[in-house]
Amino acid sequence: MAGVVVVTGSGRGIGAATARMAAKRGHAVCVNYAERADRAQQVVDEIRAGGGRAALVKADVSKEAEVEALFDQVDRELGRVTGLVNNAGITGAATRFEDYDLATMQRVLDVNVIGTMLCTRAAARRMSTRHGGQGGAIVNLSSVAATLGGAGQWVAYAAAKGAVNSMTVGLSRELAPEGIRVNAILPGLIDTEIHATAGVGDRMQKLLPSIPAGRIGTAEECAEAILWLLSGEAAYMTGALIPITGGR
Repeated sequence: MAGVVVVTGSGRGIGAATARMAAKRGHAVCVNYAERADRAQQVVDEIRAGGGRAALVKADVSKEAEVEALFDQVDRELGRVTGLVNNAGITGAATRFEDYDLATMQRVLDVNVIGTMLCTRAAARRMSTRHGGQGGAIVNLSSVAATLGGAGQWVAYAAAKGAVNSMTVGLSRELAPEGIRVNAILPGLIDTEIHATAGVGDRMQKLLPSIPAGRIGTAEECAEAILWLLSGEAAYMTGALIPITGGR
């Protein structure tokens, strides 16, 4: 059943692919961004051109007031949220852990961990049957880095995604009696801008030999898994951590 889906950080990469796919499958979609309004606007324009409903909302997910304003705007423009995709995330520059500065550590944890917490809290308050909601589904974007550790490049990011995994399991058990399912996907090497943004644009090709499937994954393949987890077809699925890694 189609509903109202909030996709954080959906101006590019997996978030953008998820927003487009959700709209094609009949959902009204909140396209959220913190920077690059032009990229997010392009996603909204594509959705509307295809006959879909979309709201464009700027918000830094690590800021409580901005998250609350985001969900309030969704309430007004699209209706009560039924699905949340916690996609917004940053790696920080790829570097050895000893070279991390405090500001980078804090920002990585703020966006990936606090952002997921704040958005989930806002969505749960609207979805929960305890608060008069009709239930819903939440999909968190973790990373295979949470299990591989990110050595030599982004240990802080890996640690943050490990926290996301723990949240996914804990919240799935807490919220299941209230009609809310919580799952996560753990993408591996996916063809997005995240590697270049971290200063390691050649990372995918260097690591390609380590992938049993013999290729890099796509944002659309991740979006397919996300949309399935949001759908009624996954109605008995909660607390799952699903790797999308080509076997790596």
